[in-house]
Amino acid sequence: MTAKPAPNNPIIVFDAECILCSANAQFVLQHDTARRFRLAAMQGAVGADLYRRFGIDPADPDTMILVDGDSLLRDSDAVLSIYAGLGWPWKVLSVLRLVPRAIRDPLYRLVARNRYRIFGKRDRCWLPSPEFRDRLL
Repeated sequence: MTAKPAPNNPIIVFDAECILCSANAQFVLQHDTARRFRLAAMQGAVGADLYRRFGIDPADPDTMILVDGDSLLRDSDAVLSIYAGLGWPWKVLSVLRLVPRAIRDPLYRLVARNRYRIFGKRDRCWLPSPEFRDRLL
């Protein structure tokens, strides 16, 4: 029996209609062996509420977010923190924090703004396989 994620674990809020975003969510679920992260689609009640709580319009988000209690990470900081939380070998990507945020974030936002055009959009929100459903809020 696998351990359930703790109710206070960090929450990744992502776009479940975006093919890139949902692929990243799948990657996190498969590689988060410590079951550290929970996920919430921005299209769902929990994800939309978290976006609004931090002043982001869930109907027109410009970023994915990582919520840990009352703290928020967004843009490239959120992505790098997620990969650091996955452990070895993925945490090696944390070295990208050495790149100034003034360079990382505009690149992140460029991809985020064009994510549907570049990677495509699903007709329906992506849902994880049954073994990971307890991690989706």
